[in-house]
Amino acid sequence: MQLFDSDQPQKSEAEKQAILARVQMPEDWKLALADELTSQNMDNLRDFLRQEYGSGKSIYPKASQMFNAFNLTPLSEVKVVILGQDPYHGPAQAMGLSFSVPKMIPMPPSLRNIVKEMADDIGTVPPKHGDLTHWAKQGVLLLNASLTVQEGNAGSHQGKGWEQFTDAVIDVVNEQTSNTVFILWGSKAKLKGKFIDTEKHLILSAVHPSPLAANRGGFFGSKPFSKANEYLVQHGKTAIDWQLP
Repeated sequence: MQLFDSDQPQKSEAEKQAILARVQMPEDWKLALADELTSQNMDNLRDFLRQEYGSGKSIYPKASQMFNAFNLTPLSEVKVVILGQDPYHGPAQAMGLSFSVPKMIPMPPSLRNIVKEMADDIGTVPPKHGDLTHWAKQGVLLLNASLTVQEGNAGSHQGKGWEQFTDAVIDVVNEQTSNTVFILWGSKAKLKGKFIDTEKHLILSAVHPSPLAANRGGFFGSKPFSKANEYLVQHGKTAIDWQLP
């Protein structure tokens, strides 16, 4: 989908700095993503989102949580990337972290399967909640391909510009970090990671943890949590404490 005219006039440095000053994310992310954050693609996406949030529709997550993954996991601290597709589109579920829900919200089926695989893989105790903030604070970037969605309408914000932005995020992690683990679940996530440099990073891929895909085989028994930690330790990094407190 063509979202902008390539003949649009270039922004001045002052205009770019004004845009970046309004972006709520850590400085290292803003510096690394400056070209994308000030692009015409993002201008169009911001216009679209202003209309969506202002239309009376229920849009998830709330705008203040849109960049939650970046605010909890600065670029300098990224050790693992877990890539999702859309935010959850049910009331009060999405919180700006892929696969995560707030503590008082029941776990969706995909997250229940993730927790089951985690217990089978590394012996964690099943948690009483699905808030993955504990992971994010340790360097697990919980990134969705699209960062917003309309209530009850999966995929409603796909093709609006988020994909170009999150491609840029993956490119930055690929280029500016080393020995990072990319956990790619499902065919769309695998396509998103096709340009990751496997000489300097580890890719762990499996089918999506949604019940329809996971129950066909290939997700359970894939052991992503132990494999990720083994790789991190081998490369002098601290293992992730996957147990949710």
